[in-house]
Amino acid sequence: MGSSVLATFHQPTRDWFESSFAAPTRAQDLAWPAIASGESTLVLAPTGSGKTLAAFLSAI
Repeated sequence: MGSSVLATFHQPTRDWFESSFAAPTRAQDLAWPAIASGESTLVLAPTGSGKTLAAFLSAI
């Protein structure tokens, strides 16, 4: 998915993410579509895998 999953975010948010990170993590790739659709979402992944950013980037 990568950059295609970022299309759900506003342009300034995409720009910030792309300038700060090489690519979304697998946890983010899988979580963002579910979060964007309004589904209740549980993200289970190892420490350092981007769960917090996956959960809260949509709120920015």
